[in-house]
Amino acid sequence: MAKKARSQYVCQECGSSQPKWIGRCPDCNSWNTFQEEAVKPVVKRGAFSLGSSPSAPVPLSDLPAESAGRKKSGIVELDRVLGGGVVDGSLVLIGGDPGIGKSTLVLQLCGKLAANSKVLYVTGEESPQQVKIRADRLGIDSASIYVFPETNVEIITARIEELMPSFVVVDSVQTVFTEQLSAAPGSVGQLREATSCFMRTAKTLNVPLFLVGHVTKDGAIAGPRVLEHMVDTVLYFEGDKDHSFRILRSVKNRFGSTQEIGVFEMRGSGLVEVENPSELFINSSEKPSSGSVITCTLSGTRPILVELQSLVTPTSFGNPRRTAVGFDYNRLVLLAAILQKRAGLMLDVEDIYVSAAGGVRIEDPGSDLAVSAAIAGSFRNISVAKGTVFIGEVGLGGEVRPVSSLEVRLKEAQRMGMKRAVVPAVGAEKLADNGKLKIVGIKHVDSLLENIF
Repeated sequence: MAKKARSQYVCQECGSSQPKWIGRCPDCNSWNTFQEEAVKPVVKRGAFSLGSSPSAPVPLSDLPAESAGRKKSGIVELDRVLGGGVVDGSLVLIGGDPGIGKSTLVLQLCGKLAANSKVLYVTGEESPQQVKIRADRLGIDSASIYVFPETNVEIITARIEELMPSFVVVDSVQTVFTEQLSAAPGSVGQLREATSCFMRTAKTLNVPLFLVGHVTKDGAIAGPRVLEHMVDTVLYFEGDKDHSFRILRSVKNRFGSTQEIGVFEMRGSGLVEVENPSELFINSSEKPSSGSVITCTLSGTRPILVELQSLVTPTSFGNPRRTAVGFDYNRLVLLAAILQKRAGLMLDVEDIYVSAAGGVRIEDPGSDLAVSAAIAGSFRNISVAKGTVFIGEVGLGGEVRPVSSLEVRLKEAQRMGMKRAVVPAVGAEKLADNGKLKIVGIKHVDSLLENIF
């Protein structure tokens, strides 16, 4: 009698395993996420060394001090997000909504790198003819780009070792599988094993490898969280499919700073870099409107001027609504409470809507003062003078607190033609007016109503 194969049930959200099927995962509390997977015997893998480092322990002082090599991708916005270029032997994961332009971005990257090196494009979702159609639309026609339609990880790594390209793209990681597991492609076990195999290949051969990943309905990359821990860099390609602008954001980078962003515009000929994103996110109309203000947010090391809009209207229900688009909802509720308590604005019977123009998402606390000014201006139906920028963090006591890199923000505001900057009073005395940008320092949010409007 044949021995029955062992199996276990694995949560497709967090990777938790159970001996039998249950409805709710005890670790992540997700419902109906357990799928049956066969249990394979443990396969011992050979150790690999990073570069020329031996497998035996080595004193830190004896290791070479040379840094990992970088190569320019030819796409300035991508190089900015990566921290200066593509690092040799790095494993990069790019996630984004369907149709946002992930495949277009990596194919354009292949076209740039193929000018001086050999590139392997592994496609698991499209046929080579479909890749060729997109390449023709993007104006890419290079004999150095090798298209390989395959989903078997063992075959892919064998071709990488045989071809020895300078750059590899796998589109997408959810379609590949390894023969060591019997689970379906895209499951937790397959994603973990496939990513581990690609990581060993990239480190052993010192070849940069880009993985394209799908995202869930919550906006996170599909698969276990350990997938993001295994790779060197995690990039998110964001944007609204109804708008032409796309934002490439770094949330993890072992070779550079995080929270860097790159801005692109989607056109018929592909993605085009936006060198001056501040022009996209501010209103160029001559007549200012109430509730519309400009702030300078810091994304990584990059200052960007963004227009914030607010609409305050009397509520028609018992509980007033608070809606935020591109801004943290909890932060909006907090600022509304501060304005009511510290500045005397009766906002408990008003609906408040706040939106960041252009589809950008703001996480910088230095935009608190701008949001407060937008709410106050809309509540009083008073517009801010054109050419005014607000920079500052607001505390629970209503005090306006200093922010980091204020000089860098002001320099960007001056470059974009701003005439007046409302900043925290602490440190404002050190920023002398240079005739082009007037500095106004305030200590408390109630000064917005007294001196600014």
